[in-house]
Amino acid sequence: MTELSLDNIALERGERRIASGINARVAGGEALLLKGPNGSGKSTLLRVLAGLLPAADGAIKWDGADVAQEPEAHRARLTYLGHQDALKAGLTARENLQFWASFNGGDADAALRAFGLTQLADRPARMLSAGQKRRLALSRVALNDPPLWLLDEPVTALDSEARAAFIVLLNRHLAAGGLAIIATHEPLAIEAPVLQLGREP
Repeated sequence: MTELSLDNIALERGERRIASGINARVAGGEALLLKGPNGSGKSTLLRVLAGLLPAADGAIKWDGADVAQEPEAHRARLTYLGHQDALKAGLTARENLQFWASFNGGDADAALRAFGLTQLADRPARMLSAGQKRRLALSRVALNDPPLWLLDEPVTALDSEARAAFIVLLNRHLAAGGLAIIATHEPLAIEAPVLQLGREP
């Protein structure tokens, strides 16, 4: 079974160590929730897992192999959604998804439907509300469904209907053997272990 392991990971921001001794295992079909106060390293850990930042110490392994040895292969197996929606303001909702699909494949219209955005497909991203932009960003996750999802506060600015659509998408991903690591301050309607970073105030 597919497994992602975090072995004694340490994180630094600038030259300051913000977390160390992080150990976790996530197998296919499982999610892991990252919790902790602001500044505890949740977003930094997701960036490290996505290969956007190096770990200060420790190893990240996919099925026992250090992902640092094959960074391109690791990037190909994941999708990363950060705090920012990463949308091009001048492109329509559909064009934004078509842009991402040009790299990794996927059906832009199906992804729009997953989050109820069909009626907004031809609207420029700059004209969307904060919640609509977040739904569009999440539609990117629905484009091609790689094995590993790394999501930073995915339900921010979403209404209850959009949150429910996200949970449906997530459960489908996990049922197919996918993995998800999710940083969130807000409760999610899923059963998943929690990795606590830092200390709650």
